Amino acid sequence: MRESILTIPISEIFEPKCGCPICRMRDMLESRTVEYIMGAAMMEPDVRIETNRAGFCKTHFSQMQKQKNRLSLALMLQTHLAAVDQQMFERRRLFEPKNARKAKLSAINESCFVCEKVDWGMERLMKTLFEMFANREFRTLYEEQQFICLPHYDLLLSLAPVYLQKKELEDFNSATSKLVKNYLEELYSDVSKYCTMYDYRNTGKDADWGNSKDSIERAIEFLTSRK
Repeated sequence: MRESILTIPISEIFEPKCGCPICRMRDMLESRTVEYIMGAAMMEPDVRIETNRAGFCKTHFSQMQKQKNRLSLALMLQTHLAAVDQQMFERRRLFEPKNARKAKLSAINESCFVCEKVDWGMERLMKTLFEMFANREFRTLYEEQQFICLPHYDLLLSLAPVYLQKKELEDFNSATSKLVKNYLEELYSDVSKYCTMYDYRNTGKDADWGNSKDSIERAIEFLTSRK
């Protein structure tokens, strides 16, 4: 397959064949955005305007807390909290709707700077992914993935009709459903095995847990797209 500046990131994401490739795509975008915002970009006025407006969701706050530069996070929180105070409790304007404060509150709670950047990047990467599916080499790579998690299965099925023609759409849906179905059956078997191992008849130093010991964590990852 002929590589380009657009296809190389997708190829690199799909090479490991471990876990859900769409999760890896999202994780890569999240990691780069969090590192960006916690670095020198934190002091850029246009960036701070956006972080003050959008804030961050719980998931991305947690990722930012794991970074070394806590001062950057504190400075962003300082100005974001001030922006929230101003938006929520500034003097009501003339002719402002009665539910304006509730609308502002909902907007604050539902927005996240990192989510916005990740969504923007995902939209472009997904478009390239569907374009690459026409290539036999990449299609084989796609079919060899370990699994597609349930949330990203939903995402792929919703986007595929937008980018693929009928024949390619059928092939894509079939390949994706197979990845989901096979892993779902594997997970069910492993979780069931885990449950049976708590039967006293299966205990002992020679007890064979098979692949079941981490089945709970793997099932949650499959169902939620998050480890």
